[in-house]
Amino acid sequence: MSGNGASGREFDGVLEDLLGRWPKGRPDALVDVLHDIQLRFRYLPRAALERCAEHLGIPVARVYEVASFYEGFHLEPRGEHVCTVCMGTACHVRGARRVLEQLERDLGIAPGKTTKDGKFTLEEVNCVGACALGPLLIVDGEFHGNVTPARASKLVARLSKKG
Repeated sequence: MSGNGASGREFDGVLEDLLGRWPKGRPDALVDVLHDIQLRFRYLPRAALERCAEHLGIPVARVYEVASFYEGFHLEPRGEHVCTVCMGTACHVRGARRVLEQLERDLGIAPGKTTKDGKFTLEEVNCVGACALGPLLIVDGEFHGNVTPARASKLVARLSKKG
């Protein structure tokens, strides 16, 4: 299996389609190509990074260097849903720690981890710059402001039921 449960043949086909959108031998497209790969697989599989390097004509070490430098890129599989709790000062003093602890209990994982079923990843960030909305929970890129532990639980429960 490669890349979020895709079979080897399916993975290869999807990856070829993604890489085919970019001209060969264009190292300046690296960040954009990595972004496309991550959008499809929710992380950057090792095999995809190696094929990316070959396609763009750059060393694999350079691809890993860029992929590991930017916090927005992930080298480990991530959940279908990503829950991110802002732990900046404004959010922290308004109860972000309680929200995070509630999500840890609900999901059974610590920040930086993904549930065994691959459904959820829990993250914490230092600040997202939306201090007036704190405590802030970001679920799949959607901001939920003034969130309480109970409201965070309901959001996660709703996503769990969707299948």
